Amino acid sequence: MPIHPTAAAAVPHDPARKAPENLKGIVLITLGFICFGATDALAKLLTSELPPLQVVWMRQTGLFLGVLVMIAIRGTHLLRTRHPVVQIGRGVLATGSAAFFIIAISNVPLADATAVTFIAPFLVTAAGALFLREPVGVRRWAAVAVGFVGMVIVIRPGAGVFHPAIFIVIAAATCFAMRQVLSRVLSGEDSIATTVAYTSITSTLLLTLPVPFIWETPAHGWVWMVVPAMALAAGAGEIFIIRALDVAQAVVVAPLQYSMIIWSTLYGFLLFADLPDGFTLLGCAVIVASGLYTLNRERIVARQQRRQAQAEARNEAEAAARMEEL
Repeated sequence: MPIHPTAAAAVPHDPARKAPENLKGIVLITLGFICFGATDALAKLLTSELPPLQVVWMRQTGLFLGVLVMIAIRGTHLLRTRHPVVQIGRGVLATGSAAFFIIAISNVPLADATAVTFIAPFLVTAAGALFLREPVGVRRWAAVAVGFVGMVIVIRPGAGVFHPAIFIVIAAATCFAMRQVLSRVLSGEDSIATTVAYTSITSTLLLTLPVPFIWETPAHGWVWMVVPAMALAAGAGEIFIIRALDVAQAVVVAPLQYSMIIWSTLYGFLLFADLPDGFTLLGCAVIVASGLYTLNRERIVARQQRRQAQAEARNEAEAAARMEEL
C-alpha cells in the first residue's frame, strides 16, 4: 500500500522530545517513499511470475526483517503493549491492505492504483466521525466529497478504460483506513515503533499460513535477484520512515506521502512503459489537493484542541491554588 501506515499515524506527544529536525526528516521520509515505490514496482513485476499472495509474503518478510533490525537496535521493550488485541487487529487489516493492493497491481497500472489509494485519508476522516465520534466540520466533509470525485475521474467507470480490479484497490484503501482508525485508538498509548512491530509480525505470520499451498518455485533466475531487492527496499523504507517520524514533526513530513505518485509513475514507466493519461493526472491532482487540505484542517483542529487542553489545565491549576489559599 503506497500510503504508509507510519507516515499517517498519529504521534503521541512527548514533552521530553528534543527539537525537531524537519529538514532531515523530509530527506529521510522522501527516501522511504522512494523505497516503497520501488517495492510496489518490483512486486508488480514479480506477479508476472509468481502468485500474488506469495509476492505479498515475500514483501512483508522484508518489512519483518526491518522490524527485527529495529528491535535489535532499540530492544525488546518495543513489544510491550497494553492493547494486544487492537494491535493484532491492526495487523490483520495490514495483511488485507497489502494483499489486496498487490493483487490489484497485477492487473492495473501502478500509477492508477497509487492514485486510487489516496482516498484512504478521506475514508479515515469518515470512519473517525462514524466510529470514534470525532468532530468533522462542513469543510472537511466537502474535502472528502471532492476527493471521491477525483477518484471517479481516475477510474472513469463506463469510459471503456475501467478495469474491475480497481475495486480491489478500493478494498486495499478501505483496509488501510480502518487500520488508521485503530492507530488513533492506540495514539498516546503505544509508540509508532511498537505499532509497526506488531503489525509486521502479525502480517508475516498470517501470510505464512497459505504459502505452502500456493508456493511456486521461480522458473527464471532474475526472480531470485528481484525478490531480495524488493525485501531490502521494503525493510529500508520502513526504517527510513520510522526514523523520519522520530526526528521531525509529523505535520511537516506527512504531506510527502503524496510524492508516491511521482515514484509510482517513474517506476511504472521504466519497468512497464506505463504512463498515466491526462484524466488520471487530473483526478490525482484533485485527490492530492483535497488530501492536503484535509491534513491542514486536521493540523488546525489538533492545535485548537491542544490550546483548549492547556487552557483547561491552567484553569484547574488556578482553581487548586485558590482552594489552598482558602
